[in-house]
Formats: sequence, C-alpha cells, structure tokens
Amino acid sequence: MSRIFRGFFIIWIVLRFGLDELVLSGFQKPWVRLLRRVVSIGRNLQAPRGERLRKALEKLGPIFVKFGQVMSTRRDLLAPDIADELARLQDRVPPFDSSVAVAIIEKAFGRPLAQIFATFEQTPVASASIAQVHFATLPNGREVAVKVLRPNMKPAIEKDLALMHMMAGWVEGSSADGKRLKPREVVGEFDKYLHDELDLLREAANAAQLRRNMQDLDLVMIPEMVWDYCMPDVMVMQRMNGVPISQTQRLRDAGVDMKKLARDGVTIFFTQVFRDGFFHADMHPGNIQVSLEPATFGRYISLDFGIVGTLTEVDKEYLAQNFSAFFRRDYKRVAELHIESGWVPPSTRVDELEAAIRACCEPYFDRPLKEISLGLVLMRLFQTSRRFHVEIQPQLVLLQKTLLNIEGLGRELDPDLDLWSTAKPFLEKWMLEQVGPEKLLAQLKAEAPAYAKLLPGLPRLLSQYLKGQPDSSRRELVELLAEQKRTNKLLQGIIYGGMGFVLGLIAMQVLLRVRLF
Repeated sequence: MSRIFRGFFIIWIVLRFGLDELVLSGFQKPWVRLLRRVVSIGRNLQAPRGERLRKALEKLGPIFVKFGQVMSTRRDLLAPDIADELARLQDRVPPFDSSVAVAIIEKAFGRPLAQIFATFEQTPVASASIAQVHFATLPNGREVAVKVLRPNMKPAIEKDLALMHMMAGWVEGSSADGKRLKPREVVGEFDKYLHDELDLLREAANAAQLRRNMQDLDLVMIPEMVWDYCMPDVMVMQRMNGVPISQTQRLRDAGVDMKKLARDGVTIFFTQVFRDGFFHADMHPGNIQVSLEPATFGRYISLDFGIVGTLTEVDKEYLAQNFSAFFRRDYKRVAELHIESGWVPPSTRVDELEAAIRACCEPYFDRPLKEISLGLVLMRLFQTSRRFHVEIQPQLVLLQKTLLNIEGLGRELDPDLDLWSTAKPFLEKWMLEQVGPEKLLAQLKAEAPAYAKLLPGLPRLLSQYLKGQPDSSRRELVELLAEQKRTNKLLQGIIYGGMGFVLGLIAMQVLLRVRLF
C-alpha cells in the first residue's frame, strides 16, 4: 500500500511542477506540441524549467536530491540550464530526532548510551540525506564524531530506485540517444554507490585506505576510525576541528594562503587519481574543511567517504594519454585514443573526429592557461559526442563529477588558478613510470617466483630421464626444457634490449620535458 501512495505522491509532484510539460517540450511533432499546451492549462508554469525540476526533486526527498546531484554532472545528457540548476542541489536535509539516533546506537552496541560514551551531544552538528553526525567523548577521554545512519533508509531507497530503473529503461527504449547515453547503467552506478553509502563499515574502510594513501603527502588530514566502535549503521571516528572551506573570508582573516590552498587541492586530487587510482569522489564544499590549528595550519580536512572512485591501470593510462594529448593540442591523438578504446565506432574517420575535437578545444586554448575552464571544454566535448555516437563510460562518471568539483573549488579559492600547470608534474611522473626502469624491474620481480620454481626441479628430472624413467617423466622434462628455452629467449631479449632501452629512456625523458607540454 505504501508503494501505491508513493507512486501517487510522485505523480502529484510531477503535475504540480509541470515536469510532464518539461518532457513533452523535448518533442517537435505538432500533435505533441498541442498536447503540451493542453496539459499546461490552469497551471502556473512560468518558472524556468530547471528551477521547477530542482524544486520537484527537493520535494521528492533525499534519494531524488542525491540522484539530481549525480545527474548534474552528465552535461552530455542534460541541457546546460537544467544541469546548472541541478548543480545547486545541496544535502540540506533536516535532522531526525536525537532520541531515534540514541536508540540506533544503543541497539547497535547492545548497551545503554551512558556505557558507550562519557558524553554525547544530543544536537547533531551535521545532517545529510543518508546520516547525521553527533560529537561525543569516549570513556578514555578521546573526542570523537559519531555518524548514525538514518532509520528505515533501505526500504525507502529500494522503492525509489525501482522507479528510477523503470524510468531509465523507458528513456533507453524511447530515445534516439538512449543506448549511447546508457541511462540504465548510470542508474545502476547510482544504485551501487547509494547501497555502499548505507554500509558505514564500508565507509570506514574507505577512510582508512585514503588515510594510508595520503599520510606521506602532508597536505590533507583524514580522521582515524575507532574500529571498536564501528558498526554497519554507526561509525565513530576521530573528531576533526576545522573551518568549512566555503567560509573563504574567515580563512583569509586567519591568514591562510588561498593560492597555496587552491594548488594543494588540485595536488591532492591528481595524486589520488594518477598515483593511487583511489579517490574521494564526493569533494563538494560541505565535505571539506581547513585546519587552523598551529601544528596543521592550512591543511585540508577531508570528510564523508561514502563515495569513492577507483580506476584501473587501463583507465589511468587512457586518461593520462588524453590529458597529455590535450595539453599538446594533439587532437589527432585524442581522436585515435577514442577509437582505440572503443568509445566510438571503429568505422569513424579519424580526420573528422579530430576536426570536431579541435573545434571544441581550440577556442579555449587560445586564452591564457589560467582562463581555461575544464568544465567548459568538457561540456563542448559532450555536445560533440552525440554526432559521433560516443559511448559514455559509466566508470568515469565519478571522475568527471569530482574533477568539475575540484576545478570549481580551486577557482573560488584562487581565480588565477592554473589547473594545467598544476597537473603537469603528475602526468610527467606517470608517463616516466610507465616506460622507466622501475617498471621493468617490477615486471621482472613479478615473474621471478615462476623462474625460481622452475629451476630446482631441472636436475632431478634430467637424472630420471637418463635412468630411463617412464614416459611421463620424459614428457615433463621436455616441457620443462621448452619452458626453460622460452625463458632464456626472454632473458636474452631483456639483456640485448636493455642497452637500447636505457638510451631510449634518456631520450624520452628529454622529449617529455621539452615537448610533452
């Protein structure tokens, strides 16, 4: 019955904010335009369509708000005015009753609150769509933050996700761009990340991994998890004291170097992406603070690790090569990479795709580097992608979203931020690591156990062969000798190629530093 009521409520919101009229406006047939005018009779639909959509999602609740946030990054799918309006969606969700939070904590730990914490602040310090946070003190005096999952979240999201999957299937089946834009895969990714956020133990593990990865960078602080107090619906972590990064005037008054802060933010992001392939994928201003403590003054504080992104070595290689080609204005290489990766049909003409990409990017690269907006470049590329039937890769949606967040944040802190020159050292280092001696040694080290296992058995099998042991031993020896022969050829190739490789590496280092950018 509740599902029926939810369905009627959604229909009422759709009619109230004229979302049906918004959908019909995308069709140009005369009878559809007539239907649009008919359904608009008696309703005030003067507000811009993007504003109406944003307000409707806010009325529909936290799950739809979060989906709107995700969709705001898909400028390949949305008109610019709608994407801009959805980008204004914030997780300003009213907190749930503190007595409910206490009940959830006591149920999770199986004992009264007074036996768990020495002190517990009833008023939450933060509230979002999935959980809210309270400050507390452990019995040993340590100050902590307690994150509590909202009650009855899973049944609520299951109903809304079922509707989203149904709508995505309808879009994919009825739209000419449906297959290319992969709406069902986008909703599937959203489904996965949303379910991941409902498991606070998973979030704690994400935080621990990021903390280990970032501990030698000295640019960002990530709270330590108190594992004895972490449960699937309750997470306890080190309490962090900082100023929200959106309070820029307060940071300036405190003496924070805003230009360095902007550069550090970009450095953190590119380190996580190109070095670790594991990055914080929800880096909006609400999840970022800056420390004003004397020992850690000016360092970032990163919070909320429910959504993280991962990249494979293939993804990192593809991205690095694309970035490098863009920086060199090598549009032909960009086009070739799109075809090699299967993003566009193999029948696509390289010269045509190259010309389209050049038309997108060249107007921006003619400006000073500090004036280039990656967001504008991406938006133009998304618009161009329709013509060449580019298949959007769902695994990179989070990266696109986070990259746009980082650029927007950096430009707010320092309008003169040069995103490209900040990225340059990471791409140079990454490219050298892929062709440098460290990579060769790492591959040899990975193969060493197989070679070590092969050699000790050789004398025994040779002795058995000479003594006329059964055919099975002979076959085993023949196979081993064949494998040894292949190994010797490999080692010879490495030895003979080593000298040329080293000389080539020296030349490549010179080229990378002189020509890559």
